[in-house]
Amino acid sequence: MTVTPPPLPRADGRTPLPHPTGTPAATPAGQAHQAAPGTPPTPPPATAPQRAPTAPSSEPTPTDHLTPVSRRFLARAALVTAALSVAGALLGLVRDQALARLFGAGRDTDAFLVAWTLPEFAATLLIEDGLAFALVPAFSVALARRARGGPGDPVRALLAATLPRLALAFTATGAALMAGAPYLVRALAPGLPDPALAADCARLTATCVLSFGLAGYCSALLRAHRRFTAPAAIYVAYNAGIVTAMPLLGGRFGVRAAAVGVAAGGCLMVVAQLPSVVRELRRRSAGEAAGEAGGAQPMAPALLASVLLFALCRQSQVLVERYLGSALPAGAISHLNYAQKVAQIPMTLSVMLCTVTFPVVARALADGDTERARGRVERDVAMATCLVLLGTATVVACARPIVELLFQRGAFTARDTAATAGVMRVYALGLLGQTLVGVLVRAYFSAHRVTWYPVAAMAAGIAATCWLGAATVGPWGVRGIAAANACGITVTAVLLLAGAGARGVPVRARSVLRRLPRPLTAAAAATPAGAFAASRPESAVAAAAVGAATVAGVFALLCLALDTQGRAPALVRSSVRTVTRRFAHGRTR
Repeated sequence: MTVTPPPLPRADGRTPLPHPTGTPAATPAGQAHQAAPGTPPTPPPATAPQRAPTAPSSEPTPTDHLTPVSRRFLARAALVTAALSVAGALLGLVRDQALARLFGAGRDTDAFLVAWTLPEFAATLLIEDGLAFALVPAFSVALARRARGGPGDPVRALLAATLPRLALAFTATGAALMAGAPYLVRALAPGLPDPALAADCARLTATCVLSFGLAGYCSALLRAHRRFTAPAAIYVAYNAGIVTAMPLLGGRFGVRAAAVGVAAGGCLMVVAQLPSVVRELRRRSAGEAAGEAGGAQPMAPALLASVLLFALCRQSQVLVERYLGSALPAGAISHLNYAQKVAQIPMTLSVMLCTVTFPVVARALADGDTERARGRVERDVAMATCLVLLGTATVVACARPIVELLFQRGAFTARDTAATAGVMRVYALGLLGQTLVGVLVRAYFSAHRVTWYPVAAMAAGIAATCWLGAATVGPWGVRGIAAANACGITVTAVLLLAGAGARGVPVRARSVLRRLPRPLTAAAAATPAGAFAASRPESAVAAAAVGAATVAGVFALLCLALDTQGRAPALVRSSVRTVTRRFAHGRTR
């Protein structure tokens, strides 16, 4: 599928202005342009020779004006991307359900979850946050340089300068983790009942360093080119590998089958993107192929170090949880894991929109359009905040029926359901902080400049998590660990919002804070209403459905009622248009 190309340049070398409806204004042949009253009509300009739609323009247009047909196409592409992301999240739930049904919430599952720390870290460092924060802006700058013309192809040059070195680093790191698996397990969870099983699983999951690294590189390249479908499909492939491996190999290898699935799923993530990557790299003329090495500009090591350290600090919250949970009775780490996976779904869906707009913000900054970048980030914050607060209210109100519906079968007992639901309610209190961190940090790194402020903010949050976790794990157990996580990430969110005006995209903190009271009040009122509604039905399905519907209805009504300036109706009416605008400068394949 291709997108209708932007309008051709006019004969005088300027970009044609769009019609207010979005369609370029056209002047019929043989007629004069409309002029102001009292001004003699201006003769029509000479017709420029038509070029093939795929030929690159020597003068880049400042903005991409799309026809209504292209906008409809981009809306369909956004729907496909969202559908794939939701499908990946649902397969993740199926994966967790299979893990709970086959292996329960005991010592074997705890051992695998300690080994699963590696793919969780690798996903954050190499796919979702760290590497993407460095590569997407780098490829956006290369694409802007390509559009301005000149010798060589900066995109190919960047690829040649970075991919071989990164692949070598991924391979060496994975091999080192395999060799040191027993020591790693002992450091992550010193009180684990079965460290040998965890080490076996860790050797298998360590293969994800290479596969996730290559998958993250491909995703960053495609997103910078505004191809979103293949990157959105990678978690479908990943979870499909795990879900397939566990029932096939579980009888023979036990919980090690889940680790085999992680290794297979990582390879499938790369395979799912390779056709799109090959097609995109071939999409250039023969003239662009000449002298491509001259445009090589490798990423600054300090930039790569800053984004990776931020991602490492953020994911180290999991290390704190696993370390503190290893001293609790068997099953504590499993309860934390299941609660976290379910509670994070609203945050994942909220930040998904920002993942799509991140390359657009990076390209706007590469083109020098700071105002457009700021407006897009502030809209992202407003929409993500509203969505995650609605999800938080739903998770807190319907925690027990949700967990019972998803996990209570096989080796996962009613006692596990009660423990997981209690942890999930506490963990959900940090979802707003998690979402704000995920949105705001993109405003810092999209400028392709070295900044250490996000690392310092995340380190402060981790310090708060460690201190509070150590203080509360004794009296409150696993719920104290979840509370420390929520408080720590909230500290980081406050620091990132406070420093956003002076670094990266100049987000206006006061404007963001002025929009928070309405959805916060609506969520606070919708939560007890949903909890009361969910307590009435006997079955888990009915309780979850009634509770979620009540939360959504109360939340929407209160948002409208509390909006004295009429902004909420406008937000609702513009939600569909916003999805389209997020792709207004993009393409998909």
